[in-house]
Amino acid sequence: MNLKTLGSISIVAGTAIGGGMLALPLATAALGIIPAILLLVVIWGISAYTSLLMLEINLRTGVGDNVHAITGKTLGKVGQIIQGGSFLSLLFALTMVYLMGGSSLLETRLAPLGLELNNQAAVLIFTLFFGGFIAIGVGWIDKVSRILFTAMVVLLTLVVAFLLPEVNLANVLNDTANEVATGSELNSLWLAAIPVVFTSFGFHVCIATIVRYLDGDALSLRKVLLIGSTIPLVCYILWLLVTLGTLGGDTVHSFEGSLPKLVVALQGLAESEVVSQFIDLFANLALITSFLGVTMSLFDYVAELTRAKTTKAGRAQTWLITFIPPLLCALFYPDGFFQVLGFAAIPLVVMIIFLPIAMAFKQRQQNLGGYQVMGGTPALVAAAVIGLLIVIAQLMVALG
Repeated sequence: MNLKTLGSISIVAGTAIGGGMLALPLATAALGIIPAILLLVVIWGISAYTSLLMLEINLRTGVGDNVHAITGKTLGKVGQIIQGGSFLSLLFALTMVYLMGGSSLLETRLAPLGLELNNQAAVLIFTLFFGGFIAIGVGWIDKVSRILFTAMVVLLTLVVAFLLPEVNLANVLNDTANEVATGSELNSLWLAAIPVVFTSFGFHVCIATIVRYLDGDALSLRKVLLIGSTIPLVCYILWLLVTLGTLGGDTVHSFEGSLPKLVVALQGLAESEVVSQFIDLFANLALITSFLGVTMSLFDYVAELTRAKTTKAGRAQTWLITFIPPLLCALFYPDGFFQVLGFAAIPLVVMIIFLPIAMAFKQRQQNLGGYQVMGGTPALVAAAVIGLLIVIAQLMVALG
């Protein structure tokens, strides 16, 4: 496995592991650990399948095409409009999520050093510093992602190793949902958890970029997507065990979606200052790696959509279009981390389930040959049903 393949795996996994990972305990605390893990496995299955479906479509339309061009070739202008609206709303929403989450963690990290930042200043610093990497290009993001992702995995391993002995077996085996909520309230919590869990596997936004980066090597790309999507699943399961298993579902549920409260509570379990710093660094790296993957994809898409030149002025223009809308939202809606992450599920379903199914179905009718995901039409129908259920869950939550 060469360095480009390893770098691509880190981009895929790093794009998934981010704000979604940190929000998972907050979203699933009332369900119980075992039900939450089962939900993770089901959502991982549909995410892995649809990523391979998008790979199939991309390889048939042409290596180098981005999502907008691929959709236009298969579904025409109407498909492009639907795809474009879904893609932009999804990536702008996710970028906003990571700006808010990153700024909150930045405030928490700098406070002990005597540096008091208000939320708006923290958002601006996070955007300018980490967003600056995006203008450099995918090659540099690959290198940065390898370093950050490796550090994040090492820190996660250390955090899990230190906190795992603190896991209360009763929290794992007992149905903690009965302690937190019952009846219609529990049903509402299930509905709220599904979109957040689904969004936590939203690495698909970088597939077109990765296909171009690896020159359309189907074997390597399949390996990248399967390994890259499985790493988050393993990390998520371990993360739920050490968060819900130590703090308890009722405690985490009482945080009401506050990311800093979760980090501080986990730091309170640590027996040393070193472990406390590991937890803080891990939370920051989880957000940064996902931020880089998502904004890289948004930057590429905006550049293609606006036909921007690759000059410094052209890249600066693309950077401004990429970051100004989510930056403004993050500055004036600073408390929406958890809510926006769940809302992002609807455009994500349209983009990575409904549209790929329509494109794959049309391409397969033309008998174009090449790489094809196993499962045939029954798998496409099953994926569509699951996507519909996710949308219904999000709409029911939004409508109260």
